[in-house]
Amino acid sequence: MAPAAMTFASSLSDAQPVPFWLEDPGKPAALPALTGDEKTDLLVVGGGYSGLWTALLAKERDPQRDVVLIEGREVGWAASGRNGGFCAASLTHGLGNGLARWPDDMARLEELGARNLDAIEAAVAAYGIDCDFERTGEIDVATEPHQLEELHEMYEEAGRLGFTEGMELLDRDAVRAQVDSPTFLGGLWDRDGVAMLNPAKLAWGLKQACLDLGVRIYENTRALELASSGAGAAVRTAYGRVHARRVALGTNVFPSLVKRVRPYTVPVYDYALMTEPLSPAQLESIGWRNRQGLGDSANQFHYFRITADHRILWGGYDAIYPFGGKVTAEMDHRPETYLKLAGQFFACFPQLEGLRFSHAWGGAIDTCSRFSAFFGTAHGGKVAYAAGYTGLGVGATRFGAEVMLDLLAGERTERTELEMVRKKPLPFPPEPVAWAGIGITKWSLARADAQGGRRNLWLRAMDRLGLGFDS
Repeated sequence: MAPAAMTFASSLSDAQPVPFWLEDPGKPAALPALTGDEKTDLLVVGGGYSGLWTALLAKERDPQRDVVLIEGREVGWAASGRNGGFCAASLTHGLGNGLARWPDDMARLEELGARNLDAIEAAVAAYGIDCDFERTGEIDVATEPHQLEELHEMYEEAGRLGFTEGMELLDRDAVRAQVDSPTFLGGLWDRDGVAMLNPAKLAWGLKQACLDLGVRIYENTRALELASSGAGAAVRTAYGRVHARRVALGTNVFPSLVKRVRPYTVPVYDYALMTEPLSPAQLESIGWRNRQGLGDSANQFHYFRITADHRILWGGYDAIYPFGGKVTAEMDHRPETYLKLAGQFFACFPQLEGLRFSHAWGGAIDTCSRFSAFFGTAHGGKVAYAAGYTGLGVGATRFGAEVMLDLLAGERTERTELEMVRKKPLPFPPEPVAWAGIGITKWSLARADAQGGRRNLWLRAMDRLGLGFDS
């Protein structure tokens, strides 16, 4: 191992292989599993953000509606409890992706996204959810000249559409006055469209809010099978069965109970590091006073933010697809990725040499070919699903919950009229084509990053087909 790699490795020697957010003494105890049979108006499958928001909003819409939520392990244990805590207004994985796919709907999508983030902030306040919610915004930073050009083009495009309120272009000096890294050439600060929060505490707070409204939650209760049952549907679990008039599926990266939905998503493993708390001198050396989230603008990008106790979370870059699309615990940790991330961290912040990482973890997110959620119904409209958030689920799952409830009610709303809701992405091909295609795409994206953003024939073909792959 080269000397530099040995230094990076030593920074990881004390890192605990668990998500930082979930290692919290305030973590609520698990609720009992379902044993026996239940009947309910609405069954929600999944105890992440998607399911929690669905159950909560269902009770807000109709307090008399009986709602049951089942979770295969514990609420918030998967992607909802181990993500970076970026809660974005965008429903489309950014303005560029949305304009490429739904240009005619973008004004409405931006409006709905802003309202959705406002509603999340209001719910956090109304239910007293202590999740370190901070409406700090996010800076997309350029670390290469072509990325700086792309940020300027995006700002100009947003201006033509009237979306620049709260957005600010930053030159090299201005971005380094916000967060000081020698790698930063400029940035685009969305001041209002992103909040930072503690993701596990948000999940646990939503769980308590649901319980307070009368939702019955069963943890360690895996849904095994879904079938129509009379005027409703039934879900079989290990120790019982739930009969419901309507069912909402918030299982995301895990295999859908509606089998025809499965080809639309693949699991991609994402990894993150958390530092020990920074000293006052270390904080001063990077000048990160306004606590924004940051992300660099490469195809293989990093996301990073500062926590309430002055740690830095640093994640992203590698996006690992397992052959066959299987979600396994063995993939949750990848030392070679941790080492790579550590080296990239110190390249970004050389003034923090000597800082150590306290936690290192990973996990699967559900990716679809358009990088943002899709929706649908099954079993004659008695079952609704939302999936494919591609790392954008902290905010967008609340919108997805609204869509599922609209679909289950059979209502035409401003949400269900959207092309994004009415149409699905292209499915992924079967193996080994998926493995080969994703591998070629990842190689091509890395090559584009190294060659001034120039996209090769493969990437241009994927763009035309509406397919892609993103870290």
